[in-house]
Amino acid sequence: MISSTVVAAIAAVSVVTSASATSAAVASPVASSIASIDLSSMNIETALMMVQQERTKLLDSQLQSQIQEVQNRNQAIADLNTQLQAAIQSGDASQVQALKSKIDAMSNSQQMDMLRLQSLSNKRNEAFDVMTNFIKKMQDSRSSIIGNMR
Repeated sequence: MISSTVVAAIAAVSVVTSASATSAAVASPVASSIASIDLSSMNIETALMMVQQERTKLLDSQLQSQIQEVQNRNQAIADLNTQLQAAIQSGDASQVQALKSKIDAMSNSQQMDMLRLQSLSNKRNEAFDVMTNFIKKMQDSRSSIIGNMR
């Protein structure tokens, strides 16, 4: 019973985290690393805690990757802006127009990257909240059990 519950939890985490292409590529090793652990020797709390910790780690790595993409795109836009200023000073109208269109396209992509970054940040915060709520509920349950024994 415990193993099937944990496997279902792992599957749910894999489905949730595979919403993006990056997630799908990274979710499989995480699920397999958890699945390779002997779950029969664990209690449900430990197994679910491991799943939540792995989910949080996965989202952290995706968040770092997305931040790096945003920084790279910012640098590319800054470089294009420098080229644009040089083209404006030289009076090359065709080059100015071409650079403006490239900057516009990269700015649109930048906005999409920022939305992805915000979404990943929200998912990571949610995963962390779920993990801390789980810890709190388990602690409350233990306190209640100990209180009832007295």
